[in-house]
Amino acid sequence: MDLNFASVFYEISVLVLLAAAVGFLGLLARQPLVVAFIAVGVLAGPDALGLVSSTDFIETLSQISIAVLLFLVGLKLDVSLVRNLGKVAVATGLGQITFTVIFGFAICLALGIDWLTALYVAVALTFSSTIIIVKLLSDKQEISALHGKIALGFLIVQDIFVVLAMVTLSAVGVGLGGEEGSALADVALVFAGGAAMVGFVVLFIRYAADPLLGMISRSPELMVIFAVGWAAGLAAAGDAVGFGKELGGLLAGVSLASTQYREAISSRLTSLRDFLLLFFFISLGAGLNLSVLGEQVGAAIVLSLFVLIGNPLIVLAIMGYMGYRKRTGFLAGLTVAQISEFSLIFMAMGVTIGHVSDSAMGLVTLVGLVTIALSVYMITWSHKLYDWLEPLLGIFERRHAWREAEDANAGGSTQRPDFVVFGLGRYGCRIGAGLKSQGYDVLGIDFDPEAIANWREMGMSAAYGDATDPEFVAHIDLTGVRAVVSAVPRERSALSDADPQLALLHGLQAANYRGKVFLSVQRTMDADELLNKGASVILTPFDDAADYAVRQLVQETEPRVA
Repeated sequence: MDLNFASVFYEISVLVLLAAAVGFLGLLARQPLVVAFIAVGVLAGPDALGLVSSTDFIETLSQISIAVLLFLVGLKLDVSLVRNLGKVAVATGLGQITFTVIFGFAICLALGIDWLTALYVAVALTFSSTIIIVKLLSDKQEISALHGKIALGFLIVQDIFVVLAMVTLSAVGVGLGGEEGSALADVALVFAGGAAMVGFVVLFIRYAADPLLGMISRSPELMVIFAVGWAAGLAAAGDAVGFGKELGGLLAGVSLASTQYREAISSRLTSLRDFLLLFFFISLGAGLNLSVLGEQVGAAIVLSLFVLIGNPLIVLAIMGYMGYRKRTGFLAGLTVAQISEFSLIFMAMGVTIGHVSDSAMGLVTLVGLVTIALSVYMITWSHKLYDWLEPLLGIFERRHAWREAEDANAGGSTQRPDFVVFGLGRYGCRIGAGLKSQGYDVLGIDFDPEAIANWREMGMSAAYGDATDPEFVAHIDLTGVRAVVSAVPRERSALSDADPQLALLHGLQAANYRGKVFLSVQRTMDADELLNKGASVILTPFDDAADYAVRQLVQETEPRVA
């Protein structure tokens, strides 16, 4: 065995086990994995246990993780979704970004930080962690609440700002170190390469995305492989033309964002993203100089207080001015009380270009650790926090908070499904058609494009997804749903031999769904197990059909009395 390979293998094994152990401790403390992963990097770094020696290999995995992460961000940037962002999301998002940059820049200058580093740090403080916010709001069943919808809206605005900031950095970084003429030529080449990639993506969206994914989606395993390959491929192409791996990965996501398969792709890549991000944070934590970090503690505390207190107050003030109640503004504002993984990626780009030093990277990392760790508890206990602080928040509310009544009237026509049916085969379609004939709205879910097309021809809404995927189930808005029905055959599975009925049950329980769950089985001996696991009603299509057939047979063959 090649000793080099063996050492890398053993090193990665130890790091993953260490991450699992530290992650478990973080779970007990209700902390997100981001905090645990950075802690693993610090522990494994040269200033602690000294476990990290295969830096090139870990750096490669780190770059792949960034490409996949930005690919998933691009998947959210559907053109129609961006176009339909609410005014409050745009106004709040732009306002929060503007005021955070201005005040953050002023605070950094007051701390004695040079102006360029101060600008970088101020921009990094504007980004909030979508991963953490969505997870916490989903756990609390507040994604569909008014403050949850507003928070998701201005998170999209932040994502667009991330894109613009990274495009600017890529363009600026190209011409550094050369003569003026060559620098301008390099920048021109980057923009030409970027324009060519954007043109390719536009043509791909227009002519190839839907047909190609329509064929690939017949195999969910192949869809995952294609998505990762597509993200890495465009990231490599972006790097080749000087556009940057980050923006190449993001464009790969944008190219698939308008398809009906984006939610399924996103949910399937979530676990892979989390695993690969481990190596980004290990690389980041291992590169931190603990002696230098000690000098940054004072500045980190000041900036952390600004993020934890200042950012929510900025959002609260903007929403109060727009006519929202102080409670809505407060709950939405708490979601920006931390910085995100993009803050660290942004600073890492600045270090690579040579604009900022490693000490600035360490400062932002410290701020990230503090704000992420504390904001988790702030969002978790948001309603109790509001009760304590409510007497002090009156200055952020207009005498007549008219906006929410207007939004409620405007949104009164929004229709949510009464029932959700997984599995759109013959049995599922009959159930859906029967419910529709009774006047109910039914959402059908399957991973077979032909089944979805057939369902839509029946005049019902459908989504591409898989009952065995808990991440997909967690992203469905189940507010007001009377019952979830699974008509998926129990032998059927997308990626493994997992039981689809049990997987769906676990996914619904993890999503805190409290409605009825109807599960179909082929064998009556399976019924007790599913009922014990939380199913409300067991459907037995073969037995029911046989019973109906027997009744028909008896009825039609009984001797008629003259």
